[in-house]
Amino acid sequence: MAESERDYIRDKTLEGQETARTEGKAIGGVKASDEDMLATALRLHDDERLSPHHPHRKKRGHHPAPATVMRMLREHDEQTATAPLEPTA
Repeated sequence: MAESERDYIRDKTLEGQETARTEGKAIGGVKASDEDMLATALRLHDDERLSPHHPHRKKRGHHPAPATVMRMLREHDEQTATAPLEPTA
């Protein structure tokens, strides 16, 4: 009985998520990063003082998790590597 109830809840959850996606609604938590955080991470990374490990890991724009900082830097590096070079005069 409990297994069938769990399967029913799972199916309804997946159905609701699919409906939300088709309606263009975001699924998931609040973004922990923004452009200001990326700029700060890049500045600290360029100064070689970046330590993504911070003792107070809060979301909503304060202190993202170390994995978030490293992902932001990796995505930025990938975007700049694939961006076309601007011609110099």
